[in-house]
Formats: sequence, C-alpha cells, structure tokens
Amino acid sequence: MIFSFRFPSLYLSKRTLLLFAATISTIFNMVLAQSEIFTPAGENTEQLKSLSAKFQQYYEDEIAALPSENKKDLLGKYRDRWENVKEIFKSKEIYTSAPAQKYLDDLVAEIVKANPLLQTKNFHCYFSRSGIPNASYIGEGIILFNMGLFSRLDNESQAAFILCHELSHYYLRHNENSIAAYVTMMNSDEVQKQLHSIKRNEYGKRQELEKLIKGLAFNTRRHGRDHESQADSMAVEFMHNSRFDLHESLTTLALLDSIDSDTLDMGVVLQKMFNAKEYPFQKKWIAKEEGLLGGHATLHSDTLLVDSLKTHPDCKLRIQNLEPLVKKYYNASASKNIVSPSKFTELKNTFQYEIVEYAFTSNNYAKSLQYTIELLQTHPRDPYLIAQTGKILNGFYEAQKNHTLNKVVELPSPYFESNYNLLLQFIQNLYLGNFSSINYYFLKQYETTLSDYKLFKDNYNKSIQLHNNN
Repeated sequence: MIFSFRFPSLYLSKRTLLLFAATISTIFNMVLAQSEIFTPAGENTEQLKSLSAKFQQYYEDEIAALPSENKKDLLGKYRDRWENVKEIFKSKEIYTSAPAQKYLDDLVAEIVKANPLLQTKNFHCYFSRSGIPNASYIGEGIILFNMGLFSRLDNESQAAFILCHELSHYYLRHNENSIAAYVTMMNSDEVQKQLHSIKRNEYGKRQELEKLIKGLAFNTRRHGRDHESQADSMAVEFMHNSRFDLHESLTTLALLDSIDSDTLDMGVVLQKMFNAKEYPFQKKWIAKEEGLLGGHATLHSDTLLVDSLKTHPDCKLRIQNLEPLVKKYYNASASKNIVSPSKFTELKNTFQYEIVEYAFTSNNYAKSLQYTIELLQTHPRDPYLIAQTGKILNGFYEAQKNHTLNKVVELPSPYFESNYNLLLQFIQNLYLGNFSSINYYFLKQYETTLSDYKLFKDNYNKSIQLHNNN
C-alpha cells in the first residue's frame, strides 16, 4: 500500500516570519553562549624567557666541552643550532599550557620509569604549536612534539613510539654526531683538495662546486637515514619495556607514510565556500598563470626525489625492518592507552585549532587559511573557524593594500602539495576589491546566527567597512 499525505497550505505573515527568525536567532545564541567555542591558550612569556635562559646555560656548558680539533668549525655549527633553539622560544612556538605539559610529562614518565638508561638523562619534551606533522630533537636536550603530528594520531601508544624515537636520537647523540661528522668531512684532506682544485680553475667553478656539494649532501642524507633506522630500533627497545602497545609502532610508521597525502579538492572547496549569489565565484580566481612571470614549476616523476621531499621518508622500508623485532617482543597485556585517553582526545581536538591560530600569529596567513578550510570540512558551522576565515581575509586585504602580502603569503612552489599551491594561486590572483567582497558575502550569511560572538562581530563589521570602501 502506498501512503500519501497532503498538508494544508500555510500562509505566514511577514511579522510571523520575523518573529520566527528572531526566535531561531535567540535559541542559536543561547546555544552559542553555552557551548565551548575555541579560545587560544595564552602564552606564558615569562616562562619562555626563563626556559630560554636555562637552555642557554646548557649550550654554554656544551660548547665549553668541545674538543680542540676543528673547534672553530664546531662552534659555528653549535652556534647555528642554538640560534634555531632561541628562535623557537622567541617565536613562542613552545606551548606553555600547564595541563597539556603535565599530560606530556606523564606520557614521558611512563617511558622513563620502564627504562633505567633514560633515568639519569637530562632532557625536556614540549609540545610545539607548529602544524607540520613532525617531531624532533633540536639540541640542548629539547624534544619537540608538533601539534600537527599529535592531532593526527589514534592513541597514546602511537605518541609513545614517536617520543621513544626522538629520545633515541637524543640518547644516541645523532645530532651531535652528525655535526662532528660534517665538520670532520669538510676538513678532510680529500674535500680540502677538491676545494683548492676548484678555486684554481679558471672556468666551471660553479658547476664543479655544485657537483661537490651534491655529493656531500647525498652522503649526509645517507647517514641521516641510517640514524632514522637506528632510532627506530632503539625506540622499540625503549617502548617494549613499557606498558604501551608495541604493535602501534608499525601503525605509526604506516600513518607517517601517508601523512603528506593531498586528499582535499581545494578548487571545489573554494568554489563552494566563496560562491555567494550576490558575488559568484569566478574561475579565473584559481587559474594558474602561465608565462615567464606567472605560474609555478612542475616536478617530473622521480620516486627518490618524491620520497626525499616527504616529511617522513622510507616508512615502508622502516616498517619491514621493525616487524621481526615487534613480533619478537609481542605482549598480549600491553595497552594502546595508558595515561588518559580522554585527555589524549581533548588535546587532539584542541591542537587542530591551535595550529590555525599559531600560523596566523606567526604571519603565515595562507597556512592558517589552509588549516581553517580543512577543519571546516568536518566542522562547517564552527563559530571560531568562520570568524577566523573572516579575520584572515581581512588580513589579506590589509597586507595587499600596504604592499606586504609577500610577508604573510608564500608564493606557489613545486615543493608544496598541490592543494596548498592552488590556495596560494587563489590568493595571488585576487585584487583588493575581491578580498573585501568575498569576505563580506562569506560572513554575511552568518550575520544572524553569530551576531553575539565577538570575534565574528569584529571581523564582520570590518569586512563591511572594507567592502563599502571599494
């Protein structure tokens, strides 16, 4: 049997419609007030200064203990490394949220208490506000765990393997050994002889120097990958002593192998986001400019080059190398989550937003917009993300007006993923009036529902002003 229903026609007066809209707006604003909208964690500037001073003492003690042979060159390399560490503190990349730091300390403590080799070592782990999916040992006993990586993980055991891997780099002194090996290589009779020979040449100096540098870089990269393999093996040794699930070391590497995958169709997303009835999206906004001064280069297919450009190369081979060891140490009682699964999930979610904010405050507006757009695909009505989009577009307008767009937006490059390049091309193709109109009509659709949200209100009002000025 087929059932059909016929509804009586309804006539709603203009006054009724206005009352209905006002009621919906009131309800939404009540929900908005009660819900948790992301608010960036404030940075503890005094703590960052104190930490920087503490690690400077570590640095000074370290260079005082350097050997006399090739000391001048060693000092130069250690000085470069320290300048990088200083910049990390100066740029407020270190996340100073006390609850987040405590959670990270608890994760590390689980590893350390199971490994006597680490209990006498002086190292410090911090969350980095960077969106790059990576972790690193940067020297002076400092290990950084980027939010861009932590937010992609599935469980605490994956986080533990990454920590064990970086602790292995620290414990095995890979960074320091690489500096020593490089300085020794550059001061070797063979390299010095080649440099003197190139210097004496009347022609072709540049080509010969490039050839030498390429060879040295290849040798350095080979040693670097050897270090990765050693760190993986040592990480398994550290991790299997703990209560974490060692099998997650393999799932982590599998995740890292695909972490650079470009799955978002940026062209489609941009057209959907910025296609207002009053101001339709124009195909030319995402057109790739051709010619001597336009467009960007294309990389030809090169498996080795593509792998070397990945954030985490060689992952498939690294998995194969670790599988026998993981199988050997199989422990049925191990757990994927040990410290606090709820805190793990909370930080994962928070970090997705923190990297949006940090990219913007670091004057990388294009990256901030990319992260914002990616999050909007799963949180399309999120007040912060909507307001942040407006804030970024207002920022583009001001930067272009002041001829400083190049300071907040990178140029397309063959070394960026295709979606990010398309976003950069989109930004480069827009005129001043495009920025103001796109932003105004984008924010206008949320005028009623987000009117009580200050970040939205401020940026919407600014968009109105800029739109009216053009």
